[in-house]
Amino acid sequence: MAKKDSKTSEKSGKKKPNRIVKWFRELRSEFKKVTWPTRKKVVNNTTVVVITMVISSAFVGALDFGLLKLFSWILNLG
Repeated sequence: MAKKDSKTSEKSGKKKPNRIVKWFRELRSEFKKVTWPTRKKVVNNTTVVVITMVISSAFVGALDFGLLKLFSWILNLG
C-alpha cells in the first residue's frame, strides 16, 4: 500500500496548468490577432448610430402622437 500512496503523491506533485491561466493566455493571444479600428472610425460609427437613434425616436414619437390624436378624435365622435 505504501507504493500506491507514493504513486498518487507523485501524480499530485506534478501540477497541471490551471484552466483559468490557460484561458487568459489564449485570450491574450487572440487579442493580438484582432484588427482594432482607428479612433476616427470609432467616432464616425458612433456619430452615425447616435444620429440614427435620434431620427428613429423622433419618427416613433411622432407616430405615437399622431395615433393618440387619431384615436382620441375617433372615441370623441362616438
